[in-house]
Amino acid sequence: MEESLERYSRQIRFSPIGEKGQKDLASKSVLIVGVGALGTVLANHLVRAGVGLVRIVDRDYVEMSNLQRQMLFDEQDVEDSLPKAVAAERKLKAINSSVTIEAFVTDVTVATLPELLKGIDLVLDGTDNFRTRFLLNDMCFKQGIPFAYGGAVSARGMSAMFIPNQTPCLRCFISHGEGNGQTCDTIGVISPVVDIVASYQVIEVLKYLVGDHQALRGTLKSFDVWRNHQFDLKMDTPKSDCPTCQKKEYPALMDEEDHITTLCGRETVQIQRKEKIDLKVWSNRLGGIAEIQVTPFLLRVQLKEGERLVLFPDGRVLVQGTEDLTRAKSLYSKYMGG
Repeated sequence: MEESLERYSRQIRFSPIGEKGQKDLASKSVLIVGVGALGTVLANHLVRAGVGLVRIVDRDYVEMSNLQRQMLFDEQDVEDSLPKAVAAERKLKAINSSVTIEAFVTDVTVATLPELLKGIDLVLDGTDNFRTRFLLNDMCFKQGIPFAYGGAVSARGMSAMFIPNQTPCLRCFISHGEGNGQTCDTIGVISPVVDIVASYQVIEVLKYLVGDHQALRGTLKSFDVWRNHQFDLKMDTPKSDCPTCQKKEYPALMDEEDHITTLCGRETVQIQRKEKIDLKVWSNRLGGIAEIQVTPFLLRVQLKEGERLVLFPDGRVLVQGTEDLTRAKSLYSKYMGG
């Protein structure tokens, strides 16, 4: 107990937490989905803060380009081709052995998410695509679990705490299909904005977990740290026709798996987007980071990883060079934003 008091002494001296709040944190369990830029910062803060169980999940491996902003990884992890969840688990256990760290190397889908959510008090978004975010949003609202949303790209960030039966949900502010396809891999990202977004997420999470709910911000915060812009949108009125928090239809739980198919014998995975694809727009987005060939009928993209993307105007995307669904979805999310 003395060791615990010493470890968290500065946090306990912060009166909104105190000894009671510290005990509350030790009794809580959180799930962090995605252990990349946002996820590593989220996990680092929550493990150091003494949250009792931190469950992390990610489907990818550590790459050299991750090291610029993903704070739990190093060059040895790249050399060893460690899964991000495994590498993060090792670092986190060395940081705080008194908390429980559970790591899962898997894809987050309608099928896998219910098991990952067992015993969880709150979910944190460390993902990089809106398909997974809508899945988390819908599942969390269906099960009554708070969802701490965060996103970072370029120098821009957004964060919000969505609480079932208390606040609107993510769909009330961002409709499916509104994502502009911009990702860290296409337009870049600077490390400070990642830290800021994750810190805003963790601050709200700590308020919630220690029971100081009246201190919750209650806004969708967006900002651009390079251009010095900041805006808070109040989260007091849900969309009356929201299919998730108002109609309780949870569309991501019904169609999330229908868009992806392995083309037998062709070493190709097909992903069907709900939105049409403007070949000119996507050739401009991807032309600076990959070798492309565009025709009136399709856009072919040779990726540095070795695989190829083929984009069609009707919304189809072929990931050529793999039959691994997880690998295909990872590349799709990396270059097209999910």
